[in-house]
Amino acid sequence: MQKLDLKIINGTVANSTETFRSDIGIKDGVIVAIGKEIGDSERIIDAKGQLVLPGGIEAHCHIEQESSSGIMTSDDYYSGSVSAAFGGNTCIIPFAAQHRGQNLHDVLDLYHGRAEPKSVIDYSFHLIISDPTENVIKNELPDVIEQGITSFKVYMTYDKLIVNDEQMLEIMAAAKKHGALTMIHAENNAMINWMSEKLIKGDHKEPKFHALSHPRTAESEAINRAVALSSFIDTPILIVHVSTEAGARIIAEARYDGHKVFGETCPQYMFLNSSDMDLPEMQGAQFCCSPPLRDRASQEEIWRCLQNGTFQVYSSDHAPYRFDETGKLHAGKKPPFTKIANGLPGIETRLPLLFSEGVMKKRISLNHFVALAATNVSKIYGLDHRKGSITEGKDADIAIWNPEAKRVIKAEDLHDNMDFTPYEGMEVRGWPEIVIQRGEVIIEDNKLIAERGDGEFIHRKRIDCTGMPGRLAPELDHNKNFGVDIDF
Repeated sequence: MQKLDLKIINGTVANSTETFRSDIGIKDGVIVAIGKEIGDSERIIDAKGQLVLPGGIEAHCHIEQESSSGIMTSDDYYSGSVSAAFGGNTCIIPFAAQHRGQNLHDVLDLYHGRAEPKSVIDYSFHLIISDPTENVIKNELPDVIEQGITSFKVYMTYDKLIVNDEQMLEIMAAAKKHGALTMIHAENNAMINWMSEKLIKGDHKEPKFHALSHPRTAESEAINRAVALSSFIDTPILIVHVSTEAGARIIAEARYDGHKVFGETCPQYMFLNSSDMDLPEMQGAQFCCSPPLRDRASQEEIWRCLQNGTFQVYSSDHAPYRFDETGKLHAGKKPPFTKIANGLPGIETRLPLLFSEGVMKKRISLNHFVALAATNVSKIYGLDHRKGSITEGKDADIAIWNPEAKRVIKAEDLHDNMDFTPYEGMEVRGWPEIVIQRGEVIIEDNKLIAERGDGEFIHRKRIDCTGMPGRLAPELDHNKNFGVDIDF
């Protein structure tokens, strides 16, 4: 029996489908044994009374990324990955953003150059596509997918990022042909612009009016249209950061009808609401994000949709902009809501919030928590050959949680490069106290042990539609009955 590098004993192990008592043996960064009497080890961690869970995978975060307005997020790949690690994550998938006129290879070279020397945990990228030229679609995208970046994001809003329906069809067709997943920010741009103009003309400029400028119908209409477009092509899509019950219902019904649609929501739509934006002076600017915070009733609806499986993905949408002239207030000390940088931090608090309010209050099971924290993401985004579960042969990415640890969330205790947290003062029960990446302890005793650049780029698999819902006869297939075969 080989000598192990690390053995975790006496813990309660949980995957997305099972919970059991076992020891775990790790060798050369990989889980090699699960059971009892698994051999001697260089180091032993006694996890008695604690939960041994797969390391979290944060699949929606904006790190060292310029917005379409040219504003850089406050976190680079060092501070962002450190904060993620302290929150129980061992892998992140931020965005590599193409702006108009940019070559995709140049974009990826830029982001690899940012991540490789800094990230302390493993990483990949989603590619944001804002300029889908013929060359991008026919030549650059296939090459990017070959490089292991098998998901890209498109926007149905924001004037400098929006792609029209025809462009979305081209992107979706390329995704289907080459095995990729299309992520969609679904809001109706015309509705938002129309409402914003009316509010500004009426001198309603305070941060709280940001919520009114993004009507619920703007989200549900866009989700409905995105589902229709993807159904026409018969390719999988994922609707990101869903904030309304109406939007969630469209996703649920689409899945019931056999469409390849996944849904994601975020902590802000479960733990915050629009009243947080109605604060004196410009304090409400800290809570401006898109889609915006909704009312308290919507919070409960989003929880229900998380519980019933409408949402397969739970992400922070970490978009850190400081409350100063470099971020939220880049357009002045009292900008109208249309000039406030959109986004909330939350990469470190994502999992503790869900564990505390979900698992400890019995709103979701521990196994459901693991699915949302890591397993679902690993399967949907092509990481499950290495990540997402405690399984022999997979990377030894593990978070050891103390379910009885109590903390009050304070900005000063977090490890991002922010000067506030929207979750200030919230008390949580349960926290990851030891985090292990590929067999190496990277967080212990509330200290970072990993070094800059310890994270590795993870080559993701192509998206396999096998087992996904699907129409028996997608509409494009009917064309073949007339001797027409569309060449993607």
